[in-house]
Amino acid sequence: MTPTPTLPQYDGANVRGIVPALLAPKGAVLPSWFPEMVSSARQVALLVLDGLGWEQLKARAAVAPTLAAMQGSAITTVAPSTTATALTSITTGLTPGEHGLVGYRMELAGEVLNVLRWHGDRGDLRRKFAPTETQPFDPFMGQRVAVVSKAELESTAFTEAHLRGSEQVGWRAASSLPVIVSNHLRRGDRLVYAYYDGIDKVAHERGFGEFYDAELHAADRMVSDTISLLPPGAVLLVTADHGQVDVGTRLVAPHADVLHMTRDQSGEGRFRWLHAKPGAADDLLAAAVAHHGDVAWVHSRAELIDAGWFGRVVSQPVAARFGDVALVPHQPISFHDPDDSGPYPLVCRHGSLTSAEMLVPLLAAGKDG
Repeated sequence: MTPTPTLPQYDGANVRGIVPALLAPKGAVLPSWFPEMVSSARQVALLVLDGLGWEQLKARAAVAPTLAAMQGSAITTVAPSTTATALTSITTGLTPGEHGLVGYRMELAGEVLNVLRWHGDRGDLRRKFAPTETQPFDPFMGQRVAVVSKAELESTAFTEAHLRGSEQVGWRAASSLPVIVSNHLRRGDRLVYAYYDGIDKVAHERGFGEFYDAELHAADRMVSDTISLLPPGAVLLVTADHGQVDVGTRLVAPHADVLHMTRDQSGEGRFRWLHAKPGAADDLLAAAVAHHGDVAWVHSRAELIDAGWFGRVVSQPVAARFGDVALVPHQPISFHDPDDSGPYPLVCRHGSLTSAEMLVPLLAAGKDG
């Protein structure tokens, strides 16, 4: 029996609603799905722990005692459950169908753009696809917010696409993050945005196990340090962009009948878009269902748009960035594309709509005053 996907709750408890709520005019009532203590906070530091899914955290509460003791619960991320799409929804407050960064790799004018690296088969694509045109909406509701992230991320095209106009405050050692966040709160910032990618990196390279637990414990200590440095009346709010699934070596090549009708692939292993050869879209869908419908949700672009996976609104230019058919695994596998590779094999992956990937924390802790 095919399981039911965990759909993004774009009009409710979803990562895209966090920043608009925090930057709403003073006196506005926060959504009911926010931790209660945030409503009385004078200042908020929003920390995104890349790759920390709710289910992974709950299973390791003893490893992360600070996070486990914080107030809050699970919310949903976006579809696909991937960093480029989710971080852009967090900072802009928009759905993927609105902001247009619809995956790790997406097709633009015949090129497949790696959104995080902003390159394609022929190298850097910043000149061909300007970040501010590819994603035209200002982050943080047009307000200037301090962004505390790795220093080497400051000048990247993806940063320009989803964080432009912010005050970039880079760190070179993770121990600096709590100090920088505290300094900005003490100078009076209403909102500080911080980002940490260690959990995601370790999960990708090492999977779940002793290395993952060690990294989660280190991130928990960083959270504890940040809380200890909060000024009175400030709150630390922790969320994530997606969770993880241990795929290991379970890589599945799309069937030859499917590839025969496919001119290109985009997306990623757990949300693989197939771009059909001219006139072959219907046959491609049928073949994909026949060969992969037992391990994946297999749908056409139109079906997923109609089902609201990317939000209520998907403009035609954004829809053109999708493929014709999506392979979205509900089993712990990844669809292989030889053009989608990195420096090392990925053990844990994400992108699909299983609860392990879609549920993320929204947790708060603070100081009285």
